[in-house]
Amino acid sequence: MAQYFVIHPTHPQPRLIERAAEIVRHAGLVVYPTDSCYALGCHIGDKDAMERIRSIRQVDAAHHFTLVCRDLSEIARYARVDNQAYRLLKAATPGSFTFILRATREVPRRLQNPRRKTIGLRVPAHAVAQALLAELGEPLLSSTLIMPGDALPMNEPEQIRTRLQHQVDLVMDAGSCGVEPTTVVDLTGQQPELLRLGKGDPSLFGVMAS
Repeated sequence: MAQYFVIHPTHPQPRLIERAAEIVRHAGLVVYPTDSCYALGCHIGDKDAMERIRSIRQVDAAHHFTLVCRDLSEIARYARVDNQAYRLLKAATPGSFTFILRATREVPRRLQNPRRKTIGLRVPAHAVAQALLAELGEPLLSSTLIMPGDALPMNEPEQIRTRLQHQVDLVMDAGSCGVEPTTVVDLTGQQPELLRLGKGDPSLFGVMAS
């Protein structure tokens, strides 16, 4: 049965954040809020928890996970960031963007795109997510909480608990946080490439939705 924490969306209670981080460290799978929508998160090195996310989402081995990071310096540990990419990242973080970048050796191979050796990364602008990341001291392996057959991510914490109470270890209820996923931008080429239009404004990267 999943634990259920009601957390203040802008001033999260430190005691609850500490407990949430302990659940992640001890192989737990959590539902947590971001600045775009609710997400599933687990420890970066926990293969079993990653497979639990795959099972909930009903996605195959080709599904791309995201490393949710505290800040730009943490992104630079897990991805190769050249000067151009650094300027773009600095302008857009924290925010509702996921960036595709070349992975460094810090990223387990099972998390990388097998052909391109890339990884998705983001820095959320949500106080609860930031507090959890700070307490963990490392990124969360994450995936948007959108269920098989649903058109939009889940957004009501009580409904999330009812639906997933036997599949996750913790639901962090910070109220509604939206149903629009991040904008995904590929920064591996000469110019930024918009892969998915979401909540983040792609004009920051000089690209527009078609």
